[in-house]
Amino acid sequence: MKRFLLLTTLAGCFFLLSSFNLKPASGNHSLAKDTAKAKIRTELKFPALPTSLPRLFYIQRDPNTNTIVYELNVGSDGQLDNETPVHPYWIKYNEKGQKEELNFIQRKFAYGLVQKELGNGKYDIRLVSYKKYPMTLMKANDGKYHIFATIAQKQVILHRIFVRIEGGSFWVPNVLYVEIKGSDPVTGQEVTDRFKP
Repeated sequence: MKRFLLLTTLAGCFFLLSSFNLKPASGNHSLAKDTAKAKIRTELKFPALPTSLPRLFYIQRDPNTNTIVYELNVGSDGQLDNETPVHPYWIKYNEKGQKEELNFIQRKFAYGLVQKELGNGKYDIRLVSYKKYPMTLMKANDGKYHIFATIAQKQVILHRIFVRIEGGSFWVPNVLYVEIKGSDPVTGQEVTDRFKP
């Protein structure tokens, strides 16, 4: 019985390795070049969300094109939920493009939010995985709610966060950089910044 379990486990490992096309490095094989090529391919594949999709901002990251969207949490009465004004969910682009809720671990440790009402229609919003980056949900001059954040030393409307990950694990990913994109609330000009957390 123990031998059967061992063989089953080994077979499962070989199946996983083959499904990821993992190959041992050889003298003629440049892992660095392949990694660089994979980065370019991965970055080019990320879809831009349609403007018709209601959202505040979204996050895309390695290793796939699945996207986390953050939208206003408005009830059937049209009122904003003061306790959790922002609702995150997945768009599973690498499957069928379906919408899915975040699971417990994703909400509590990765892509969920810490949300606090500040008064005067403002809310402090922070990612559970990076609480030292403050964001503010509030109305802009257009009368609509937006997420405001500091990008390149400017207070802008946040649109997109991209996280470049290379290796590591779910709990301790190796983040190469974070790229943040937004727009100036007065001029509408795009503002972009990158940093290593």
